[in-house]
Amino acid sequence: MCRRLPVESRTFGVVTFLDNDSMNGPSVIPATAPVSTTEKSGSPRLDIRVRVLGCSGGIGGALRTTSFLVDDDVLVDAGTGVGDLSLEQLAKVDHIFVSHSHLDHVTSIPFLVDTVCWMRASPIVVYGIKETLDILRAHLFNWKIWPDFTQIPDADKPFMVYREVRPGETVEIRGRRFTPIPANHTVPAVGYAIEGPRGALIFSGDTTSNDALWRVVNATPRLKYLIIETAFCNRERDIAVASKHLCPQMLAEELEKMRATPEVYITHLKPGEGALTMREVSQAAGRWRPRMLENNQEFSL
Repeated sequence: MCRRLPVESRTFGVVTFLDNDSMNGPSVIPATAPVSTTEKSGSPRLDIRVRVLGCSGGIGGALRTTSFLVDDDVLVDAGTGVGDLSLEQLAKVDHIFVSHSHLDHVTSIPFLVDTVCWMRASPIVVYGIKETLDILRAHLFNWKIWPDFTQIPDADKPFMVYREVRPGETVEIRGRRFTPIPANHTVPAVGYAIEGPRGALIFSGDTTSNDALWRVVNATPRLKYLIIETAFCNRERDIAVASKHLCPQMLAEELEKMRATPEVYITHLKPGEGALTMREVSQAAGRWRPRMLENNQEFSL
């Protein structure tokens, strides 16, 4: 089991952990005021980098499931792509924003915490809506599938803590703003708007037709990038509807609701159907010039 190193004073979200003995209270940390908008050195952040670790709807070969690394310390979702990071890189991850509880978006959280907990001075903070965190507690970190790291070494000095967020509430971490936005999926879910000094990126999360998403998209200033899922090809529209995903025809119907003009990137393509689905995306939604999202692609905000 992980051992704990001496703790330095570090600030995560709105909670400051001063030392091992000071970490009292519940594992769910309510969202309140943001932290400072500057780097630890005090100098303003010039931009932030969002790197794609995984963007596939499955695995096989070079395919990795959904995860984004923001700078070097924040993950948005934690699919299989997290496993490509080095041990040193893994140890730098302080925050994980989860869109929903499906395995392709959370599978690396247990391994990440277990791998680096002995290297860290403070707990990893996992953010999600209440329903998602409840599912992680009941069905993943439940001692049966995986140990409950909110209780290890003990509840007062955990290696992992949960922080509940709500759609529309912004968490600000060193000048980077993360806002859960509505998604429409088979389980309670959100996407995320990520804002930096130079612009914003919206990640739809797993979703089907979703008017609430477009209200956010159209109201987001300086929106540079939209990453939106299209999991199935058109012949599988019935499956897309049943599983609350999109196909190219549905994507085009959704994009008609957009008044903003971001660059559009397509994610969550099913293995073996990527080329076909992207051809259909180009045919149905070509006027928005959508491109396929790729592993290791970087966005500057």
